[in-house]
Amino acid sequence: MTKRHSQKYKIDRRMGENIWGRPKSPVSPGRREYGPGQHGQRRKGKMSDFGTQLRAKQKLKGYYGNISEKQFRAVYDEAVRRRGDTGEQLIGLLESRLDAIVYRAKFVATVFAARQFVSHGHVKVNGRRVNIPSFRCKQGDVIEVRDKSKNMLALLEAIGLAERDVPDYLDVDHTKMTATYARVPNLGDVPYPAKMEPNLVVEFYSR
Repeated sequence: MTKRHSQKYKIDRRMGENIWGRPKSPVSPGRREYGPGQHGQRRKGKMSDFGTQLRAKQKLKGYYGNISEKQFRAVYDEAVRRRGDTGEQLIGLLESRLDAIVYRAKFVATVFAARQFVSHGHVKVNGRRVNIPSFRCKQGDVIEVRDKSKNMLALLEAIGLAERDVPDYLDVDHTKMTATYARVPNLGDVPYPAKMEPNLVVEFYSR
């Protein structure tokens, strides 16, 4: 098992949910439903409000490649400064990340692979190469796989994955390997396999 898969499965086990909807997740139907480690099968008491809020934050942060707390807090602070519902703004900002869009466009199989794909310089935004996974895309931006990378086996395999669809806030052309960020999504637009609760994240940071 690669380090990336191990990290992804560890997050699933800790959350007790298959947060990416992957069929090989350790918490998929028919697999273990208890927590990791030698004490994982112990009976759990009712979680406190703080614990519930913390888990919501960890789950959302983990979903986007387990980004650092510093990065995640910076995104939250930006959401607070914007007009409108802070939870919705938070989701919109996270989905505007370049690595998130590369993943949603099915250019890669996982969020973790998206970060690596961008970092290795395989992606252009509006014709310019960008290798920063956290780069924030704007409505109308065109994300394109570089010509030299369009025949990568991992890319072609990801496009063929049947377990997830491209959301309607992206206009994707897999023949040209391009994706246009058509609009900033709301929470209800984002195809999360597991329930995400940004309102609890807001409560966590507002304590």
